[in-house]
Amino acid sequence: MGSAAAAIPSSLVQESFQELERQRELITSCTLLWKELSDHFSSLERDLQLKSESLRSKRQSLDLSTQRFLASLHHRELSIEGAVDLALAKVNERRDAALLALFSSSSPFDSNNDNDLPAKLRSFCTAMDSDAFWELVVSKRKEVELLRSELPLALADCIDPPKFVMDAIFKVFPVDRRGAAAKSPNDLGWACVLILESLVPVLADPELGTGRLLVTRSMRERAREMADAWKEDLDQRGGIESAKPPDAHTFLQHVVTFGIAAKEERDFYRRLVVSFAWRRQMPKLALSLGLEDRMADMIEELISKGQQLDAINFAYEAGLQDKFPPVPLLKSFLKDSKKGTSSSSEDCNSSGQAVGNGSRKEQSVLRAVMKCIEDRKLEADFPLEGLQRRLENLEKAKVEKKKPSGGGPANKRTRANNGGPMPPAKAGRLTNNAYVSSFPAATTFVRSPSAHTTYAAAAPPYPYDRPARHGVYGSRSPPTIGDPYAFSTEEVAHAALGTSYPPAPMNYPAYGGYNNGLAGYSNGLAPYQQAYYR
Repeated sequence: MGSAAAAIPSSLVQESFQELERQRELITSCTLLWKELSDHFSSLERDLQLKSESLRSKRQSLDLSTQRFLASLHHRELSIEGAVDLALAKVNERRDAALLALFSSSSPFDSNNDNDLPAKLRSFCTAMDSDAFWELVVSKRKEVELLRSELPLALADCIDPPKFVMDAIFKVFPVDRRGAAAKSPNDLGWACVLILESLVPVLADPELGTGRLLVTRSMRERAREMADAWKEDLDQRGGIESAKPPDAHTFLQHVVTFGIAAKEERDFYRRLVVSFAWRRQMPKLALSLGLEDRMADMIEELISKGQQLDAINFAYEAGLQDKFPPVPLLKSFLKDSKKGTSSSSEDCNSSGQAVGNGSRKEQSVLRAVMKCIEDRKLEADFPLEGLQRRLENLEKAKVEKKKPSGGGPANKRTRANNGGPMPPAKAGRLTNNAYVSSFPAATTFVRSPSAHTTYAAAAPPYPYDRPARHGVYGSRSPPTIGDPYAFSTEEVAHAALGTSYPPAPMNYPAYGGYNNGLAGYSNGLAPYQQAYYR
């Protein structure tokens, strides 16, 4: 037996072990390959299952949406006859009222009571006197809140409200036709927007609300021609970059009011909205123009431009505050503003004026952030105490800096010849202690969740309720007291940061809904109608 074992050569044994090793490697490789294939097919199966569930869910959602739209169309079809009858009845009623007002000896036209603004508005609307109506609205800028509540009621008395409104604003929109008599090409944008806003509830269908606007085909075509004329004039003046905020706002509100938004124009609408995102109505207008699917991209663009407060407003309006949490955006805004203030001070070699300007800019930013926190009720996530302390310290430092250093009276100069007091130095010699060096004196205002106002208020609840006037006015006087289109905290913050996008000469107040007390048109509907493309 030993001789048999000895007869087996060692090379054969070595070859046998090598073959066994190759078999082992082959088995291991096959095992690994099988595992990879098994995992791959399992992953494909999971992906197919997920896609199948997603498609099933989308199909169900599409089926429900189709059923809902079909029901809505059926309801719209059934309501057409009733809506036409009601519209004709209203036209006849308004015609009779107009005739009665014209031939009645006690017509409101003959009233000498200048304080009876509602009666005058309704009388001009009843008689379809668009020129007198326009002049009256423009002359009552200080009574804008009364106008806001009375204009829908007055416009409801017009025989043809769309024609009346387009005739009224025709002097300044789509192009300014006042010539040399106009003080400023854009000083009446507030009136155009206010009138167009007030027309929305008047045009709303009694049953479907703003989902269907009662605008005739001829009036819709005229509104579309006015919009096209504005765009052509804008192109001749250099495009969107040359657009003025009141002009752009009036155009967008015009498109929404008469329901003439076009799918092919959505890119143009988007550029306008982003360019003037600091205006408080822009998020609502964006949704009404059919930009719901682009809101996320617009918010990201605003964030990339350093307009975090604008981004927060858009996120809340679109219901995307979970995707774009406001607190990190506020902290990022504070961080960016601090960097901007520091770099500005360094550029001016840390002079006293630069330090003062930086302090005022920081105060503006703090007030803007605190206002946003209060409006969005974020106190639990972003306490105000730290910001309030910082603001108080800046205020104290400002007061200490203003105290006289010598024993004589402060801010007095003495004449060399007779020792009498010198006249006050020029206003431009000293910077005011409001916010930034180019701002005039600060005013106290009443806080509002919609927009700031520039008129005085007694005993503000917080010391930071004193907004800066916008830098666009320089050393000139601010807007008229009682101006409804005062500056928002967002505009103050933009002025403080010195951002490059167009400055905001005015900010229009928030809409607050389109019902405005107009009976029969509220229906609990959203303030804006959904974009309806034709």
